[in-house]
Amino acid sequence: MSALVFLGAGRISAALVAGLRAGGYRSRIVVCDRHPEKLRRLRRSFGVQVEADPRRAAAQAGLLMVAVRPADVLPLLATLGGLPAHAVPVSLAAGVPLRTLARAVPTRVPWTRAMPSPAVRTRHGLTALAFAPGVPHAARRRVRALFARAGGVLEIPEGDFDAFSVVYSTSQGYHALAARIRAARKLGLDAQTALVAVRHSLLDALRDVGEISGKNPAALDELIAAAATPGGLAAKTLETQRAAGYDRSIERAFRAGLARARTVLKA
Repeated sequence: MSALVFLGAGRISAALVAGLRAGGYRSRIVVCDRHPEKLRRLRRSFGVQVEADPRRAAAQAGLLMVAVRPADVLPLLATLGGLPAHAVPVSLAAGVPLRTLARAVPTRVPWTRAMPSPAVRTRHGLTALAFAPGVPHAARRRVRALFARAGGVLEIPEGDFDAFSVVYSTSQGYHALAARIRAARKLGLDAQTALVAVRHSLLDALRDVGEISGKNPAALDELIAAAATPGGLAAKTLETQRAAGYDRSIERAFRAGLARARTVLKA
């Protein structure tokens, strides 16, 4: 019986396996990696089967997740010498385009790119998908259904994939939380109170956006206006953030991340 096979047992693979198991996925999972300790942890925690040889692992795949660092994708695919005809290949590597994946193996199989958030481990993550034109409808449904077990799924054009990968990273949410907590501590709040206050400011805003604004980004301006009374504390805080270059710094950070994504591996 074919399995869900991961080539690579890094953070994203571990997060996705955790989310899938939490979402009720009980089918066979095979994980291949050159680091035995990573394999032992996944086998102990989630009951996966482990395999040291990537060719033997790939031969068992119904869905094949290539989950190694971008620079290692092409050398790994070269060692496989082709893909099983029954396998649906999915790349989790950032910055490696579909055309490069298609040229990397002698068997012409249409690829899918997927970018799961690390938050898939708790089933709160989002996975972006970009399908090559030749991916059959049945294979698309299988891929969507798999990632939907671990959170939301959004299909986007591949041309938007790198920019989306930069913008949606949970690391930015963690950083925003940590930076605000540090600033709150400097005002004299204890760690627990600072966490509660900052968490409220972010999570409650996100809930309001989901409930009030729907799919209308312009509604954000209305929410900001309602929350920041002119001349009040919130308005002064926002004014100072903008004057300090807050908005510009985010844009610069996004552009730097996008530039990095576009130089990781392009062929």
